[in-house]
Amino acid sequence: MQRAIVLAGFGGQGILFAGMLLAYAGMDTGKHVTWIPSYGPEMRGGSSHVIVVVSDEEIGSPVVRHPDAAVVLNAPSMQKYEQLVKAGGTLVYNSSLISDPPQRADIHYLAVPVNQIASELGDVRIANMVALGALVAATRVLPLPSLVQALEQHLPASKRAMLEPNRHALQRGAELAEGANDGVDDRHTRSGRS
Repeated sequence: MQRAIVLAGFGGQGILFAGMLLAYAGMDTGKHVTWIPSYGPEMRGGSSHVIVVVSDEEIGSPVVRHPDAAVVLNAPSMQKYEQLVKAGGTLVYNSSLISDPPQRADIHYLAVPVNQIASELGDVRIANMVALGALVAATRVLPLPSLVQALEQHLPASKRAMLEPNRHALQRGAELAEGANDGVDDRHTRSGRS
C-alpha cells in the first residue's frame, strides 16, 4: 500500500504541522514516509501545502501529481486540489470556510466544519487536528491511535499545553468522519453542522 496525501490551506492554519504529525505517525508504525512542505513567501496568511506519502515499501519519488486524498482548509486550496485528486480518492474539506459545492462525481467528499468544531472545543488553532482526524478515519491511511501516540512523542516541549486539546480534536474529527461514513456512500457526505 502507498498513499499520497496533500494537506493545504493558508499559512497559520497548521497545515505543515498536520502533515508532519502524519509523517511521524507513519514512521513510528514502521512505514516509509516522505514529507514535502511548500508555502508562499508571505507564510502566515499566504498559501501553504504539504505532500505526505505513506507506504509499506520504499518510495520511488516524493513528487505527487494526483494524490489519493486531500485535506483542504480554504477555498483557494479547494479550487486547486479538488481537480488533482485521483479518481476514487477522498477530499476532506473545511465547510466552515468553503461554501461552493463539490464539482466532481468521481471522488468521495467529506465536508467537516473544522473551524466551528475547533471553536466548540475551545481553540480555533486545533482546526488542523479536526481535519486530520477526519482524514485518517475516512481513508484508513493509518490508525488514529498512531497519530495520538505521535502527538505525544513529537509535540515540542513549548507546546505541551496543547497536547490534550489536539488529542480531543483528532478524536472529534475521526468520530465525525466515521459517523458520516456509516451506511452512506453519497459523494457529498456532510459531517457535523455547517
